[in-house]
Amino acid sequence: MDLEDIEFVLSTARLLGCKGTTGTQASFMELFSGDNEKVRELDKKIAARMGFSRVFSVSGQTYSRKEDSRILNVLSSVAQSAAKFSNDIRLLQHLKEVEEPFEKNQIGSSAMAYKRNPMRSERIASLSRYVIADALNPAMTSSAQWFERTLDDSANKRISVPEGFLAVDAILNLYINIADGLVVYPKVIEQRLWKELPFMATENIMMDVVKRGGDRQALHEQIRIHSMEAARIIKEEGGENDLLERIAADSMFDTTLEKIKQIVKPENFIGRAPSQVTEFIESEVNPILEKYHNIGTIHAEVNV
Repeated sequence: MDLEDIEFVLSTARLLGCKGTTGTQASFMELFSGDNEKVRELDKKIAARMGFSRVFSVSGQTYSRKEDSRILNVLSSVAQSAAKFSNDIRLLQHLKEVEEPFEKNQIGSSAMAYKRNPMRSERIASLSRYVIADALNPAMTSSAQWFERTLDDSANKRISVPEGFLAVDAILNLYINIADGLVVYPKVIEQRLWKELPFMATENIMMDVVKRGGDRQALHEQIRIHSMEAARIIKEEGGENDLLERIAADSMFDTTLEKIKQIVKPENFIGRAPSQVTEFIESEVNPILEKYHNIGTIHAEVNV
């Protein structure tokens, strides 16, 4: 979505062109002896030389700062996506399910030597917050742009626009570095899954018994009782989730632990997730990679 917005804004971006002191091109009309077409042609040639296909048709001394706002909004959108990514990585690293790259001699915490803080993700979050707030600068400048250029029309722009680009450049370098070296711990994920999945799978277990003639309401109440007790043991005693064992031992369900575990297999609960990922890569990611194949592989060196 961000790339689509970037491509759109780039394809519709305009150059001020040669508009003169007040935007009327009066001095150029004087230069070309009132030849309107030559002045227009000069505008086009300057724009093409600068890499633009369009110019502002009407302007004052400066182009509308709305253009700056459009551009910073796109940078803000990139920052929003990066911040979301970094927050998810930080949460997953807290759960020890994934880990961002960690250098051999990296210090994860100045106070606690054992810690492996997600410093790259934290930096993305910090810089993203800056860019998101920075997008307000050109919005306010655009809304307060007077008839003619004033210093508040340019002084703020000279800080907010370049710094927005520099910050997003740093964010994307960190993003690439994390993605390149991300470590996943499947065993930790599996362990956490089995702690939570029994609670989520009770509806499937209950429906299996109902199909064999069980009373849904009675089964629902019994599962509620077993679930509450299993949760109590986990929370109060630090014990393991024994919900499946409790259900298997209850004669009302007329089943075995082996049969229940067949129902509770993780692959029974993933829906179309694998197909969705495959379709996303084939229909959306691969065309983008093909379109920009000439860029080549990008690596980002980050020192923390």
